[in-house]
Amino acid sequence: MDFYDLDLSDNTLDALDDMNFTTCTPVQEKCIPPILDGYDVLGVAQTGTGKTAAYLLPILSMLDDGGFPKDAINCVIMSPTRELAQQIDQAMQGFSYYMPDVNSVAIYGGNDGNRYEQEYKSLKMGADVVIATPGRLISHITMGNVDFSRVSFFVLDEADRMLDMGFSEDIMNIAKLLPDTCQTIMYSATMPTKIEELAKSLLKDPVIVKLSVSKPAEKIKQSAYVCHENQKQKVLKEIFKSHEQQRVIIFSCSKVKVKEINRALKSYGFNCGEMHSDLSQAERDEVMYSFKSGQTDILVATDIVARGIDIDDISMVINYDVPHDVEDYVHRIGRTARANRDGCAITLVRGREVGDFMKIEKFLERTIEKLPLPKHIGTPPEYKETKNPSRRHSGKRNNGSKNSSRRRNGNGNNKRSTRPKGNSRKPKTASNNKKENK
Repeated sequence: MDFYDLDLSDNTLDALDDMNFTTCTPVQEKCIPPILDGYDVLGVAQTGTGKTAAYLLPILSMLDDGGFPKDAINCVIMSPTRELAQQIDQAMQGFSYYMPDVNSVAIYGGNDGNRYEQEYKSLKMGADVVIATPGRLISHITMGNVDFSRVSFFVLDEADRMLDMGFSEDIMNIAKLLPDTCQTIMYSATMPTKIEELAKSLLKDPVIVKLSVSKPAEKIKQSAYVCHENQKQKVLKEIFKSHEQQRVIIFSCSKVKVKEINRALKSYGFNCGEMHSDLSQAERDEVMYSFKSGQTDILVATDIVARGIDIDDISMVINYDVPHDVEDYVHRIGRTARANRDGCAITLVRGREVGDFMKIEKFLERTIEKLPLPKHIGTPPEYKETKNPSRRHSGKRNNGSKNSSRRRNGNGNNKRSTRPKGNSRKPKTASNNKKENK
């Protein structure tokens, strides 16, 4: 479907023209119409499918059409991480370029008092769109800085990640402050029981859009080393003997191990940096800028950069630990082979993780090549599932409950009023060049 086929405002379409976005992704095609019609929406689709535009475009279009209070917060978008909040804010600036009356503020922790004061002023003045991480927004709510009584749109982006990070209680406390007429939109990469329960609590008669988890790009060359935990650093050194040491991300499941890996690589003389939740916002920004600009060759990170971080030229992804589930594996290795480039993904599998890796192979419907360990590293464990696989603890909280209803317009109808069709836009012709929207 073409964006011109949707009932988006002229200013929204003009911004899309400038960004060379013409064709909808599947999640955009299926989610934008019901959002424009005022329905609550639950979208289940993995990262990289265009979910941000799938909710920003219809919301901005409706704000642009008018009819919303100028001195109130009209939309609240929740993000699990600062990095994703920043990227949503950047997308917001691009999509709203021709909407000078629509303003936004990004709210996230890890910054100084001046930034907090700026957030406070924006909240008090009634920013149209508030993009926030749960913890920081709760801080402002506790200080009495927020009035959500006239919010029309509530968006939960990457809801499964927020629940995994323990934000369930914060989300419910925020949702309780919203009016019953608020339209709620929720996106998740997975659909476990906890997400179903949250959806029942927050959404009223939602339109449900489910897109199956995609297989990794064919251009990603996947392989694995089966090794003991104490052999992994030696394997890393061996990998970098035969692979270029630039534009590489190494993923680990814990920030403690990220720090250990980074220290070890630095001691070997590698140009690397680390990314995890213990860093301040200024430190995170510096690390990401250094990596994106090529000043740092190797980034060692937790899953904080597995989703929502848009870097197109990653040459290799190394899973130092086997990811928690199939979706995490797909998200991690999906950082490479983007924009039709080639890429390489290598996973280090210790004995107790074999069962988890076998599940990944089953999902992929293929056997991933097992590379032999060099003799000087030692003997690897057998590639067979153990009887007592490692247990993983998520530390998740229970969900609360709250119902919200779809937004209604001033006439009490469920669907938004159709905007007047003018002749200000040039008709779409077959000769128009179309570029795939990523």
